[in-house]
Amino acid sequence: MSSVEDTQPLISHLTELRDRLLRALLAVLVVFLALVYFANDIYTFISEPLVSQLPEGTSMIATDVASPFFTPIKLTLVVSVFIAVPMILYQVWAFVAPGLYKHEKRLIFPLLASSSLLFYCGVGFAYFVVFPLVFGFFTSIAPVDVQIATDIASYLDFILALFMAFGLAFEIPVAILLLTWTGAVEPDDLRKKRPYIVVAAFVVGMLLTPPDIISQTLLAIPMCLLFEVGLFFSRFYKPRGEENEENEEQSQG
Repeated sequence: MSSVEDTQPLISHLTELRDRLLRALLAVLVVFLALVYFANDIYTFISEPLVSQLPEGTSMIATDVASPFFTPIKLTLVVSVFIAVPMILYQVWAFVAPGLYKHEKRLIFPLLASSSLLFYCGVGFAYFVVFPLVFGFFTSIAPVDVQIATDIASYLDFILALFMAFGLAFEIPVAILLLTWTGAVEPDDLRKKRPYIVVAAFVVGMLLTPPDIISQTLLAIPMCLLFEVGLFFSRFYKPRGEENEENEEQSQG
């Protein structure tokens, strides 16, 4: 009888997890259906940083028969996921919230909200700052006899990789706060390892971005700055174990 009772909480958790996942997928689907009619317009907007740098009389091309249809649709689906990020993170929050203390809930929700904002900031930084510089550099160094005609599918893969790299890189302050809050690292230890972290930032920039020094540097420098931001705010958060002990003592007192 006890084994049956033990499995009931597990089944209820799995059921709730399924419901949360379905709601997150539904949010993505609703956004996608609202945007799919404008798929070509969205692609035109995303391709503007490259198109504006192309020589006069040239344009992007499609080397695959189905690319003119599937590439804008793929981009629209990715944009739908990006837009639905707050709803997705809310479902994550709603799933884990019942197992948290009251003071932990006050911390986790702002972190989830700030992670959405930071992700959007990273994507915006890539589009408005990195893309014009990178594409301007690429088009300027092309040999004289080479006509630049970028495939639309290849361009999409290129910019999505950069969007994801910069979006995740801008999450560094949230990651540092979570690590210090859980007690995995100490702020003082991170300060001592600052030189290694700077080197690691440039290595990560090299791995996550295309093989050009501009995008690598433009990713590594914000990562270093965001590391300092996370390190600064980590001083105001106590490790989770200490907070729980203090709250238990206060409740007993």
